[in-house]
Amino acid sequence: MDIVVDILTWLLLISGAVFSMIGGFGIIRLPEFFSRMHAGGITDTLGAGLIIGGLMLQGGFSLVTAKLFMIIFFLIITSPTACHALAKSALAQGMQPELDSGAPMSNEKE
Repeated sequence: MDIVVDILTWLLLISGAVFSMIGGFGIIRLPEFFSRMHAGGITDTLGAGLIIGGLMLQGGFSLVTAKLFMIIFFLIITSPTACHALAKSALAQGMQPELDSGAPMSNEKE
């Protein structure tokens, strides 16, 4: 049974690390603010969630697992909320997302 838990732990840890690295590359490579923020927010939550899930498997049923569960709960709540607040703030300051054509989005109604 220990080997199954170890294999699942390693799968979660490695996949979490891969998602975190993809998010880092997305932040560097994507062309504009909103795309970068999306890449960072999504992969931050998923990558950290997978890593913490792997640590929870290794922790077993203990106080450590309860603390890790609280961390993942607050991460799932705060990371998307922070990205949403950052996007609303950027829009309020006049920053507009770019469309596929490269032109900024217009607020005018036709």
